[in-house]
Amino acid sequence: MSSALAELRPVEHENTVHWVLRVFRHFRRSRPFWGGLMAMIAGVPVMYFPYAKLSLNGMTVTMATTAGAGSLIIGVLLIVLGLTAWFQPAVRFFAGVATMLLTLVSIPVSNLSGFGMSLLPGLIGGGLMLAWAPNPPEAATATAEAVAAPATAEAATAPLPAVPGQAEPPVLDKAQAPAEGTAPQPAGDHGEAR
Repeated sequence: MSSALAELRPVEHENTVHWVLRVFRHFRRSRPFWGGLMAMIAGVPVMYFPYAKLSLNGMTVTMATTAGAGSLIIGVLLIVLGLTAWFQPAVRFFAGVATMLLTLVSIPVSNLSGFGMSLLPGLIGGGLMLAWAPNPPEAATATAEAVAAPATAEAATAPLPAVPGQAEPPVLDKAQAPAEGTAPQPAGDHGEAR
């Protein structure tokens, strides 16, 4: 059984920490949580480096370029797409594709995608958003299993295709009576057919 389908603990003796963890677990399992988180992580370096003033041995290095506004827009959009995947899981396909495209666009626009620090999180986050699917409701799962059960029982007792030279087709279920119009074979006659 996967952890996403595991039953929750009883709520009778639950303290505040367990309640918060239970609510967070439900939140995390009901949406593309990790994809959204990776998209938001990817947006931070894209926004940060064009406006950062780094100091190396007392020398200030500024990365500000004419693409600073583009980097800011791409970074904010990546964060917004991550939040959209969290709070509107129905648009996860759009958010995933847009996250991957913006991450690729950030390579030439914002210092090689934040010096490569947002390239992998952005692509992985977009892929996780695309791959995520909600768990089916329990009622639909039970209905699907109930519909599949009779079909499986019928298939277990269905006759097999006839083999040339054989009087009647074999039946999977030995308790099933022979077909109408045929006489039952005695148990000792199996050796004569060979």
